[in-house]
Amino acid sequence: MTEYGIHASHEQIPPGDLLRAVIAAERAGFQAAMCSDHFSPWSARQGQSGFAWSWLGAALQATNLSFGVVNAPGQRYHPAIIAQAIGTLGSMFPGRFWAALGSGEFSNEHITGEAWPRKEVRNARLRESVDVMRDLLRGEVVSRDGLVTVDRARVWTRPETPPPLIGAAVSVATARWCAEWADGLVTVNAPEERLREVIAAYRDAGGRGPINLQVHLSWAPTEAAAESIAHEQWRSNIFPPPVCWDLATAEEFDVVSEKVTIEQVREVVNVSADLEKHVELLRGYADLGFDRIYLHHVGQDLGPFIETFGAKVLPRLR
Repeated sequence: MTEYGIHASHEQIPPGDLLRAVIAAERAGFQAAMCSDHFSPWSARQGQSGFAWSWLGAALQATNLSFGVVNAPGQRYHPAIIAQAIGTLGSMFPGRFWAALGSGEFSNEHITGEAWPRKEVRNARLRESVDVMRDLLRGEVVSRDGLVTVDRARVWTRPETPPPLIGAAVSVATARWCAEWADGLVTVNAPEERLREVIAAYRDAGGRGPINLQVHLSWAPTEAAAESIAHEQWRSNIFPPPVCWDLATAEEFDVVSEKVTIEQVREVVNVSADLEKHVELLRGYADLGFDRIYLHHVGQDLGPFIETFGAKVLPRLR
């Protein structure tokens, strides 16, 4: 049976408010949680950038939910450091933590001052990072001389069973590639046919483990308010690759999204004041075969969303 969780967006909401939100979400009936891991928001209007790994320890302690994080090892983060972080959280909260790994976005990675590699190089670097992290989480002493350099690293604190390393994919090609190495898959909402193709590509290539979906949505008591929230907060997030990969700053995202319409935002965000419509959409995603669906209300005030969906949407989905 599909589990329904909440997505915590560090780019939009201060970490203290996010912590209170996931506590409230658990009480309201959400079964799991995941969060982003960015250095920069996609818009000055979003205006936050909490450090996910500090927050995750507090969130895991404050709730009984499972938590995942979407991370990009290789440039801003050395994979040995991320393996150590995963090992620590896995040791403290066995069976409750996973990490999804992707090739990154320039808006976060440019801070190191290093060159931004081509996509195929970023994928190769990610693949090397995954191998390093798996070896470290098995307790091996690791040295590497490749796209990722490691010298006699060992993660001393780790759980008996390593937490899952999940692939983050939007495209069919990336989903197929993730099947080579991932313990599961996470993707984002898209037209039904595209989601079917992503799932099939992963499974047909031998992909194992759960398949997770992050759903961007905007709900408010009126349609106008739901549209206003989505347009104000998420219009800088509508651009497909390579634009979303290669812009450097929140200010650049704001410039290119200045003329974006609500109709364009609706292509990537489920915008509606009608709770029945949200129920139908979420049921449709579950019917495609997703094991967990994480709801991301793109507004900055999560209280009304959590209360309303906990009382009127989640019971319908179960």
